[in-house]
Amino acid sequence: MSALPPEALIAWMQRHCAQPAPAALQVLQERLLAQYGDAVQAILFYGSCLRSGDALDGLVDLYVVVESYRAAYPRTLLRLGNALLPPNVFYLEAPFAGRVVRAKYAVLSLSDLQRGVRRWFQSYLWGRFAQPTGLLYARDEAVARQIIQALAQAVMTFIDRTLPLAPPGFDAAGLWQTGLGHSYRTELRAEKPERTRQLLADYQDYYEQVTQAALPAASYAVSVTDSNLPRWYCADIPAGARRRCRLAWQVRQAQGKLLSLLRLMKAAFTFRGGVDYIVWKLERHSGVKIELTPRQRRHPLVFGWSAVWRLYRQGAFR
Repeated sequence: MSALPPEALIAWMQRHCAQPAPAALQVLQERLLAQYGDAVQAILFYGSCLRSGDALDGLVDLYVVVESYRAAYPRTLLRLGNALLPPNVFYLEAPFAGRVVRAKYAVLSLSDLQRGVRRWFQSYLWGRFAQPTGLLYARDEAVARQIIQALAQAVMTFIDRTLPLAPPGFDAAGLWQTGLGHSYRTELRAEKPERTRQLLADYQDYYEQVTQAALPAASYAVSVTDSNLPRWYCADIPAGARRRCRLAWQVRQAQGKLLSLLRLMKAAFTFRGGVDYIVWKLERHSGVKIELTPRQRRHPLVFGWSAVWRLYRQGAFR
């Protein structure tokens, strides 16, 4: 397990999450609260709409944090799918100011979120939530505190599992570029490597500040060698720890690609127009034209595997 987040990091994360959300997200919040009712503990948003502040350009990325899957779903199959391979992913749209705001939202229990950002071997949750995330809704102050602690914990886990990959001397940008690059390689990422550099440029202050707040509590000894911004750090990490870390990331890469593929196939059933969404996302980021037969669209789990292999060889995902 990774080190617990220090109060300085939690306080910084609380200020970051207090930033106002785009107005269009309010209608999505109302729809989700109407659908899931008292099961909703919190709603998080991230991705391109957080970076741009425009929720009407593209597809909004949301996480709906629920009390339990039993409270969230009337259907046993949805509960089971969410519990065995979290999260479940769905589509939502709502009218706003004469236009339509569209979202892809994932359902995750609060307990899975808390375990995932600290205990999971796979980087699926702590790799995501270590990055800038907005808090759209929290049921009460106690839940908000738990969410903010979980986001801060994601940063700690990310840093602890990235530090042994970094050279002895590094800055925040180098540390996060290394960690994000490895995290993306554990998934069927369609994005090109340049995307990591763009993410860091868009949120330079975020990564600088969370690194500064987190490193004093990291599991490895880290000292500041240059306090001018960007700060320069030096880490004292044994060679054995570095070897174990590299091996762990190799295992994450193999395991993560399989889990990502299973999640994509599951999304074809929970996500309205799920097959078309997957095709659109891969085409958008890779530039590879994808053609599916009617049979593959109707039965993706049965007949879609040949297309998956063909697309992988064409470079639609890595």
